[in-house]
Amino acid sequence: MVPLERLSTFLYKISSGRLSLAGLALFLFFIGFILPAQTARALPTSEEVGSPDLSFYYTPGELYEMAEAYGVQGRAAYIRTRFSFDLIWPLVYTLFLSTTISWLFKQISISKSWWGWANLVPLFGMVFDYAENISTSLVMYRYPKSADLLAAIAPIFTAAKWILVALSFGLLCVGIIAFIWHSFRKRRGDLT
Repeated sequence: MVPLERLSTFLYKISSGRLSLAGLALFLFFIGFILPAQTARALPTSEEVGSPDLSFYYTPGELYEMAEAYGVQGRAAYIRTRFSFDLIWPLVYTLFLSTTISWLFKQISISKSWWGWANLVPLFGMVFDYAENISTSLVMYRYPKSADLLAAIAPIFTAAKWILVALSFGLLCVGIIAFIWHSFRKRRGDLT
């Protein structure tokens, strides 16, 4: 069994309705309380030029413009945020998405099909989120010295993160619809 298959199987094994609900509660807590506070704290620094992690895509030049506009204190705050709040937030949304997708797909008995690997998509989103955080933080740390390789790959990590997170929410919606349909057919007696 390949490592990714083991990881997918492990997620199916630990995922339950309770864990999914706990993940949802934690996700909603972050959305409702932590993210607004974090956004308010970052707003003075990023209001004019934006933030790499909230952009879908940006050029290396735009990343350097953000670093310049943030100033010394803004860059330090950006780095602190990436290595405090932004270490936890990807874990929160990944826990919610991976366990809920796993639980839903297990309920509708497609965890053994090629769809079964769908529970790994949020994990890949988290990996790209961390890669984005590391690369943009290093660009901010080194500024005004250039870090051209990091500045070039950071936007790729950011775009990949957003694509995979959006795909994860799409898979979650597919799982919810399939679960409802499966439950409806089971009640009607179409399924045994």
